Amino acid sequence: MVPLTIGRWRGYAVLLLVPVLAASGCGAPDAPTGAGPTAATSPTVVTTDGPSASPDLADQSTASASPRKDLPHVFPVRAKKVSYHPTHSAYPGTDIFADCGEPVVVVTDGTVGEVSRRDRYDKRGPQGPYNGGLSVSVIGDDGVRYYGSHLTEVAEGIDAGVRVRAGQRLGTVGRTGNANNVCHLHFGISPPCPGEDGWWIRRGVVWPAPYLDSWRKGGNRKPAAEVAAWHRKHGCPGKPPAR
Repeated sequence: MVPLTIGRWRGYAVLLLVPVLAASGCGAPDAPTGAGPTAATSPTVVTTDGPSASPDLADQSTASASPRKDLPHVFPVRAKKVSYHPTHSAYPGTDIFADCGEPVVVVTDGTVGEVSRRDRYDKRGPQGPYNGGLSVSVIGDDGVRYYGSHLTEVAEGIDAGVRVRAGQRLGTVGRTGNANNVCHLHFGISPPCPGEDGWWIRRGVVWPAPYLDSWRKGGNRKPAAEVAAWHRKHGCPGKPPAR
């Protein structure tokens, strides 16, 4: 167990790493495998802030034909007191723990993909489609999608198709969806899969921790090569069995 001394929730150490964040959204760790926005010019994107939105729709914008290689990358939570575990249950992802209300920022220059401003999670319903609560994904100019969920709020002007820059505010850390009343950001890295994408991909397919370690120290380790390799091997997997 990794002791956590994050702001005012020292007593949550057991909750954070055991069954509290179970299910398909956030869970206990498994061993890992290895200036203002402007209108975007990228193809169709979707938003899930209305009652008729399908939970299986995700980012429909395509990555740049020639991904940029000179992009800066920054840590996704701007807070002095922050921690995360290197692993996650069920699938690659990371839960970044910080006080509710701390800023969540854009990791690298790109275009906003999916935005969810409505918390439709119900623990009695299917686990997966609405687990993230309020969430935002950004399709980076490096061809990688960066997804953050459980937000308290999504910043004004952050809408599908909007251009954003590294360090720009996306929203705030929260506990919506299946966050189990623990303030944190679920962070996932994945490839965009136009036309056949879903929550099971955008929640994360490669382990973020090595990149977070670099960005937190001011480094610029880039996930594009690993994400591209994963995509070549796996394509865009279909929806997993409901549970």
